[in-house]
Amino acid sequence: MLTNTTSEQGNTLPPAIDLRKINKSFGPVHANKDVDLVVAKGTIHGIIGENGAGKSTLMSILYGFYEADSGEILVNGKLSSIKSSKEAINAGIGMVHQHFMLIENFTVLENVMLGAELNGFLKESKLSARQELTRLSDEFGLAVDPDAITGELAVGLQQRVEILKALYRGAEILILDEPTGVLTPQEVKQLFDILNALRARGVSVMLITHKLQEILAITDEVTVMRAGTMVASRETAKTNKEELAELMVGRKVLLQVDKEAAQPKNVLLQANNLTLKDGSGVTRLDDVSLQVHAGEIVGIAGVSGNGQTELLDVLSGIMPVQQGSIDLNGTTIDKRNVLNAKDFRHLSLGHVAEDRHRQGMVTSFSARECAIMGFQDEPEFNGKILMDNAAVTKHCEALMEEFDVRPANPHLKAANFSGGNQQKLCIAREIERKPEVLLVGQPTRGVDIGAIEFIHQQIVQLRDAGSAVLVVSVELEEVMSLCDRIIVMFEGRIVGEMPASEADAQTLGLLMGNAGSDKDDNGQVNAKGES
Repeated sequence: MLTNTTSEQGNTLPPAIDLRKINKSFGPVHANKDVDLVVAKGTIHGIIGENGAGKSTLMSILYGFYEADSGEILVNGKLSSIKSSKEAINAGIGMVHQHFMLIENFTVLENVMLGAELNGFLKESKLSARQELTRLSDEFGLAVDPDAITGELAVGLQQRVEILKALYRGAEILILDEPTGVLTPQEVKQLFDILNALRARGVSVMLITHKLQEILAITDEVTVMRAGTMVASRETAKTNKEELAELMVGRKVLLQVDKEAAQPKNVLLQANNLTLKDGSGVTRLDDVSLQVHAGEIVGIAGVSGNGQTELLDVLSGIMPVQQGSIDLNGTTIDKRNVLNAKDFRHLSLGHVAEDRHRQGMVTSFSARECAIMGFQDEPEFNGKILMDNAAVTKHCEALMEEFDVRPANPHLKAANFSGGNQQKLCIAREIERKPEVLLVGQPTRGVDIGAIEFIHQQIVQLRDAGSAVLVVSVELEEVMSLCDRIIVMFEGRIVGEMPASEADAQTLGLLMGNAGSDKDDNGQVNAKGES
């Protein structure tokens, strides 16, 4: 374990963070149990564990969102009382949340300085903040236009703004919660370059993530939590994916999807020359045609923002067909036969939305309410006049048991579940109906390794039962492991298609970047150099 580091003068430095016997309970739930954690100064320390393992609670205590029931917090060797985020910031701790805390219609400069103005004179504060922002951007490789409207920036740049906000407030210890969950592969690389620059300049980074390959790629040490306790710490160079996965879950975990070869049958979903323009006249879908057969999983690969979201919206009935048509279970949908999302459901289509917070659930609703969204008009949930609350509760309890949603409390607000358990609830709602066609957007975004294995198994079981499944994912490993056939999209067009058994990261990466493509004699699109 890396407990101390040495300064340039040869002196031993105390740990940046030293948590001792931290306990925190929420009613009967003991979220953190006698947790000890040491983070060496100037290192990147990974914290992993299943959803609900207590990672976020622990970081919330360190950042002052919660107060520990007992235990001690030492920052740079000094005992600290952190009862608010302001006290955490004063102690040199910054946090970048999974869901960014930015005001979208403010500029970058305004977001960075908000709440940390120099004085009551705004012009003087802005000038000082601009100078400091320029210095930080140059020092840490965080280039971003200070006058850009934050909501118009790409997600990766918005994340830079969050990091700049923390550094502007003097953070020497930076907590990042699932920082790559919404980033493209290119943005992940840029983030890692930034983290390396931070470490080189003495900043201590605490990285919460479910992605074991990222832990192995960027951290110096990794700590594993399970059921609210610390179960192991490892120097990253001395461990591997398999060991970390087993430590997280408490059993051996299949890191590759275990499935038989697909047995495709009749076409259940077909897109014919779909073209879509947004309100600004920008083409989002450009003559997209594809088929999904009963008994197969088709994956859509591509860098986020290349039409995948719009394709799912059109195929699920959220957005109308502008040009082209859809054949769904024998029904043709086009401009002459306009159907809405409810109609699509009645044609036995299930849809797990890419963004569970915006489309998959209402976080202020209870779990039992979210568990019937889209099906609330079904007779089984309604009495003669009012909704049958007992039936709704019983339905949710059954889903929670079958899909291992924790905590198994139908009355708990959706916002109070971890991201992975929110995702399992959304997956459960759609798969439980055994739809003939299932659309899944980012099936395991923000989900831990044990839940990933479970979700993949559920999707494969639905395929084996004869459903047609279309999966959109930015995770190449997931697409290659889970899917039977892979389609690649770039700028709203399909630029490649191949059996998953013949795919590799290099070929897919070339197609995702549109590094040229050719068609073979049969019209099949391949990466350049492939036959």
